[in-house]
Amino acid sequence: MTLNKLFAASVLVGTSVFAAQSAMAYGQGDVYARADVVKSDITASGGFNDENTWNGAIGVMPFDKLGVELSGSNSNDYDGNNGDSFKMKQYNIMAQYYPLGGTDSRVQPYAGLGASYVTFNDSSLNGGADTFEKRQWAPTAQVGTDLLITDNWALNGFVQYTDLKADYTDGGDRDIDPLTVGGGVSFRF
Repeated sequence: MTLNKLFAASVLVGTSVFAAQSAMAYGQGDVYARADVVKSDITASGGFNDENTWNGAIGVMPFDKLGVELSGSNSNDYDGNNGDSFKMKQYNIMAQYYPLGGTDSRVQPYAGLGASYVTFNDSSLNGGADTFEKRQWAPTAQVGTDLLITDNWALNGFVQYTDLKADYTDGGDRDIDPLTVGGGVSFRF
């Protein structure tokens, strides 16, 4: 290959790389979807075992640095070593701040605050004497990072904490406080 052809090819590849990075910027008007595998650990007494499940999310960025996300997870089954058990499903609405939104960064960290709507099913607590209220609200917070691979695809990782004090149907409550760690893929439309 001649030097002129090598130089021309290098310029073309270099220009393409810079153009692709500009197109990868998160910004106003972006719509995205996420699919993650998650694991939640709860602080409730009783030595609860949990399982991996999935989490899905859809979001929109009305501004370069601000996004709104709606997410939900598959039902998590919790079995305690004291005989207590319950199923919990969590839906979240969050406002998320992207400090590098609107820039050409391939790494897009974010932090979010919002609310969780939690449903409980098949709860058997305190030897079967108590159950949780079926539906409850709780504040939640999240930090995470998207690593952009292409214009549309990214790898995602996050940690989410929900300050959940679950109410018993007959009075009283129990701190559940799930800490969820997840990872998966994001797709921008």
